Parts: sequence; C-alpha cells; structure tokens
Amino acid sequence: MKVIEHLSKAKNSLISFEIIPPKRGGNIKQLLEVLEDLVKYNPPFIDITSHAAEVIFEETSGGGLQMKVKRKRPGTLGICALIQNKYNIDAVPHVLCTGFTREETEDFLIELHYLGIDNVLAIRGDDSDYKKPIKFGRSVNEYAVDLIKQLDSINKGRYLEDGLLDAQRMDFCIGTSGYPEKHFEAPNLITDIRHTKTKVDAGASYIVTQMFYNNRSYFDYVDICRKEGIDAPIIPGLKIVTSKAHVKSLPKNFYLDIPQDLADEIEAAKPEHVLEIGVNWTYKQAEELLNKNVPAIHFYVMQSSIPIKMLMQKLKI
Repeated sequence: MKVIEHLSKAKNSLISFEIIPPKRGGNIKQLLEVLEDLVKYNPPFIDITSHAAEVIFEETSGGGLQMKVKRKRPGTLGICALIQNKYNIDAVPHVLCTGFTREETEDFLIELHYLGIDNVLAIRGDDSDYKKPIKFGRSVNEYAVDLIKQLDSINKGRYLEDGLLDAQRMDFCIGTSGYPEKHFEAPNLITDIRHTKTKVDAGASYIVTQMFYNNRSYFDYVDICRKEGIDAPIIPGLKIVTSKAHVKSLPKNFYLDIPQDLADEIEAAKPEHVLEIGVNWTYKQAEELLNKNVPAIHFYVMQSSIPIKMLMQKLKI
C-alpha cells in the first residue's frame, strides 16, 4: 500500500520509523535486531536512508590535505526487499539527487519496481555527499524538485531513453522533506515553504519534516503551509536526544534549535541520565502531537532501538 493510502485510511495517528543501513563491510545483524524490535509496534511503513559516495579530506604527512572519495554505503535496496517481503511492511527508500546521475536514479527506480516497492522519499541529499559523479554525457538532478519531476515522468512511462518499446508506467508514491525551522539555505521560512510547494506541485504526495524539539515550530509550519496552498499531509519527524554530544552535533548538522530548557537539563545531568531526559522530552512532544491528531509521527531511529522501546513504553504503544 502507498504511504498516502495508509494516511488516508488511518483512524488514528500512525507511527513510522527511519533506519540507516550498516556501513560498508559492516554487519547487518544489529540492524536486524533493531527491525525485530520496531515491527512489534506495527508501523505501516519504514524509511531506509540512502547514501552516495562522499568526499573527505585527509591530512598528509607533509601537512597538506588530500581529497579522497569514499564509496557509497550499500544496502538500501536489499533492506527494502527484506522489510517488505519478510515483515509485510511497506518500505520507503530514500532517493537522492546528490551523488547520483539521473541514469543511476532511473536504474534504481526500475529495481524498486521489480521488487514491488512503490513508495519513495525524494530528497536532495547532504552537502557533504559527493556531488560530481563522472558524467560521460550523463545528467544529474540538482534539486529535489528536479528529482520529483523525474519520478513523475517515470510514473507516466517517460524514460530517459526515447523510443523504449513497451515502457511501463510506474506508480510511485512520492514523499518529500519539509523544514519547520527552514532549510539552512533559504533566506526565510516562507520562501522555503514556497520551494516546498513547488515539490508538491511537481508530484510529491506528502511531506516528512526535519526533526524539531519545539512543537510550536511544527504547528506554525503547518499553518503557513496551508496558507501557501499546500494541502498534502505533513508528518512531524522526531529524534530522541541520547547523549550530551547531541546538544552540539544536532544543531550543527541539521540546522535546528535545541530549546534552552532541554539544553540546560542535559548540561546539568550526568551522562548516564541523558537518555532518560531525551526520552521524557520526546514523550511530551509525541503526546501533544498525538492529541492534535497529526497524520503520523516519524521517528528517526537510525541504528538503536533502545530509546524507542523506552518511549513506546511511556506512550503505552
């Protein structure tokens, strides 16, 4: 079933999760243990992140910097097949602009179609990812709206290669991202929301937000989206703070605000108490969001289910 169908048929707010594949050469055992925990909460769909190759700079013995290109993290396609076929849960792979040609994207979409996976989340990708794949006449999607247009075209049976015989129409349900505290490149929130509207107009059916720690940001964001003509469901995304390092790393990497009350409480706590603080904070957020009948809550789980199990116990889910 498509994500948009899950949302439209639900009588109550849904719960969904997002996980990340193991690193190249890593062991999938830990991820399987996480999945076994998550499926107990009956999520209708689970997102799986994708990762392009990325550029890193290493210091040389002479004191200079040497650029290296790390190969992409594998596993998204296989994990999608596992989730959908073993657990009978709809998989939502992330499809990126950054680091992939349009030809590579089309190949990936065809593979998903063969596996019976018809949900995708279309995003541009992190700036840290490798942006310049070897082209040899190939093309790239610069922005998420370009990627969504490619997805919409393939849904209509229009492929990059002209004249394909018996080219099938696909039927992907397309999700996209939203930023309650605005995308860091946008000059202001309204401009950013208008960019989001172009993605919805291009074919996106629903929006999943970047994580946030003040529900007021989400409610205000939804109100502005509606005023700007966006009617698509807007799913709030939450992530549990689990360490003192998150107070600095989350704002740095995701361009979000940590409320002062939360920052002060974490700063004053012993490291072993931070997880409980983070769970309690997210519990209050989730409780309010559920009481407001949001379409769903999307939890950024990544590679550990312990915080989620603690939260779900408090929520009695």
